[in-house]
Amino acid sequence: GTNLTGATQVLFGSNPATITSNTATQITATAPSGTGTVNVTVTTPGGTSNALPYTYTTVPAPTITSLAPPNGPTSGGNTVTITGTNLTGATQVLFGSNPATITSNTATQITATAPAGPPSAVNVTVTTAGGISNPLPYVYVSAPTVNSVSPQFGPSSGGNTVTITGSNLSLASAVHFGPNLGTALTVVSDSQLTVTAPPGTGTVVVTVTTPGGTSTVGLGNPYYTYLGAPVITTLVPNHGLASGGDSITIDGSNLTYTDSVTFGGVPASFTVFSDSVVVATAPAHAAGTVSVQLHTPAGNSNTLPFTYDPA
Repeated sequence: GTNLTGATQVLFGSNPATITSNTATQITATAPSGTGTVNVTVTTPGGTSNALPYTYTTVPAPTITSLAPPNGPTSGGNTVTITGTNLTGATQVLFGSNPATITSNTATQITATAPAGPPSAVNVTVTTAGGISNPLPYVYVSAPTVNSVSPQFGPSSGGNTVTITGSNLSLASAVHFGPNLGTALTVVSDSQLTVTAPPGTGTVVVTVTTPGGTSTVGLGNPYYTYLGAPVITTLVPNHGLASGGDSITIDGSNLTYTDSVTFGGVPASFTVFSDSVVVATAPAHAAGTVSVQLHTPAGNSNTLPFTYDPA
């Protein structure tokens, strides 16, 4: 307006407003509470101004009905979708006492970037001109860790069951063997889960993903090695005494992790010399020809015939 210098009072109806700035042509004031339509007037040493109408509108309080996801990492940074009613014009979203960054806002949905928080449950609330919403719980989850993998070896074809031990595993949603996703994930406890290994090659890092993030290599041993199936090519010699005791050199490939050697199903003692050589001591057996087979974590080898000579 005009001639507003030195305003001593601004009234909204009969209720005074708080004057925050004042020039000859403009006043800013904080409106007092009120209802309906009231007249606004300004009083200066020159008198009281004409009146202009100001209408108080009823803004309904916001309500929130769901959070998606309802949990996330302690580092924050994940996007949370808040669904509810009367959410238009949200001025603040709090996760506990920490403000989130609002990235989109409609009457029924807000998306916000969660702030960092301690590993605990906090209340999420939304503030609009209508007030503060009801709270909904949001859980900050610590990142998972992988301490050990058992067995640490398996066939390149996958399919074997692997037990993973660590911490913060309860909410595990995925286990990767290197870039490949494991299947049949079963959470046993917060410190243990089982999973079926996918196909793969070489030595890979096993990682677990939860709402708290994805595990990283720490002090444990999260490594898993894919092995080629064992193959045996020759037995030297390929016959021996029925009383046993002969030293038999077994040549082949993928033999490093040999864990058993059998002659006709009878276990033999053995020593692994390299990935291609295993030396076994033939056990006693009745005269005749039997099958020799090796086993590694990748499975059974093919068989080769070995003949026990009559006494």
